[in-house]
Amino acid sequence: MKFLKYNFKEQTNAAPLAVFRLFFGLMMFASIVRFWANGWIEKLYLTPKFHFSYYGLSWIKPIGNYTYLLFIICGLSALFVAFGYKYRMAIIIFFLSFGYIEFMDKTTYLNHYYFISVISFVLIFLPASAVFSVDNLRAKKKYLNIPKWTIDIIKVLLGVVYFYAGLAKLNSDWLFRAMPLKIWLPSKYDLPLIGNTLMQQDWFHFAMAWSGMLYDLSIPFLLLYKRTRVFAFVIVVFFHVFTRVLFPIGMFPFIMIVSTLIFFEASFHQKIIDFIKKYILNVSSNDLKRQKRVSKKPLIIHQNYTFSSTKRKIALPILSVFVVIQLLLPFRSLLYPGELFWTEEGYRFSWRVMLMEKAGFTNFRVVNTKTGSSFMVDNKDFLTTFQEKQMSYQPDFILEYAHYLGNHFKSQGHKNIAIFADSYVALNGRLSTRYVNPKVDLYQQKENFKHKDWIVPFSSKIKIKGI
Repeated sequence: MKFLKYNFKEQTNAAPLAVFRLFFGLMMFASIVRFWANGWIEKLYLTPKFHFSYYGLSWIKPIGNYTYLLFIICGLSALFVAFGYKYRMAIIIFFLSFGYIEFMDKTTYLNHYYFISVISFVLIFLPASAVFSVDNLRAKKKYLNIPKWTIDIIKVLLGVVYFYAGLAKLNSDWLFRAMPLKIWLPSKYDLPLIGNTLMQQDWFHFAMAWSGMLYDLSIPFLLLYKRTRVFAFVIVVFFHVFTRVLFPIGMFPFIMIVSTLIFFEASFHQKIIDFIKKYILNVSSNDLKRQKRVSKKPLIIHQNYTFSSTKRKIALPILSVFVVIQLLLPFRSLLYPGELFWTEEGYRFSWRVMLMEKAGFTNFRVVNTKTGSSFMVDNKDFLTTFQEKQMSYQPDFILEYAHYLGNHFKSQGHKNIAIFADSYVALNGRLSTRYVNPKVDLYQQKENFKHKDWIVPFSSKIKIKGI
């Protein structure tokens, strides 16, 4: 009932959203530079002969060497967002360019890419450049406050990421088998001090599993509560730095650390702004007063930023529906039969972070249905090593690749084509078992949102109590 009484007209200091915009833009720019510097544009998008597509988005593909230009546009727009220059256009361009990059190839899917897309979409509708921005400096109207909901919506989305990640850990593999941590942690034997001690202990694997679950479920509430906020942020920093040391998960830990600053009071963010002005921009309060005196433009200072009636009627319904989608989407897996970790139907876009260790091999046999002649496909002729690894245990990858093979050999003059897969997969330390029904012609199966009944049922059981 409290949510229903939420006051969408309530105003609050704009500093938290401004700081969030600045750090978000800078982190995105750094991510683009890092991606380019590591040679991943060529390795992941230009070298492969074939790209795995999201259902319904097969038209989104790398555009040859122009893919570099796409990354340049994305990086520059991130900088413009950070500095608040032509903000509205910049965040729209960033959202579209980053979204295109994200959907070019399914093999690169990561939860934090999805998180960036979610946040950048929401930022399109928020007055994130109302203060401490180039747009603000150039504008006649100056604002101090913005609608409180424009900050709270980011807190809600951050809370969804954490809380749903915690719900996903409420399963028997994570809690009662410490899987897949029991596989991953012992391999960190080369870490100083703890590599050959803690990382090899069963009790530590379980401690990590349970503490990770409790952390995800509780941290949004600890950040919301003022008395526990500082303690919670210290835990956030420790947790993400430690996981970054253990696992190669890129910029995600730093993005989450910076993002959670938005839970702090406006006075804290104002201190960050003042620090940047004084020690980075070398702008003192006297300089600002002097600038105001010599400015030819008369300043009109408005205490509160308010949405026009038209903008409010557009922004609030769109964002409300969007938040509801984010709340419901992770539960779509309940619509499918079978074990989620095995079939992965409804697994993506649901904040299930690092819950599986899955490995397998999948080979394909091309058969002429009339003559009975057949031959085996060498996956290395069509896929990179990374693509083959991803394909080997994900059913939608397997199906898409089977259709690609069928179309390829059909174009080579082969007739009456049928594609069969010989596939075995191991999940979270279990023995490898058959994954795809070897009698099903995958070339005749169509990709859709229905359950893939050609996946061999899971031979074990993972008790899911959360999402």
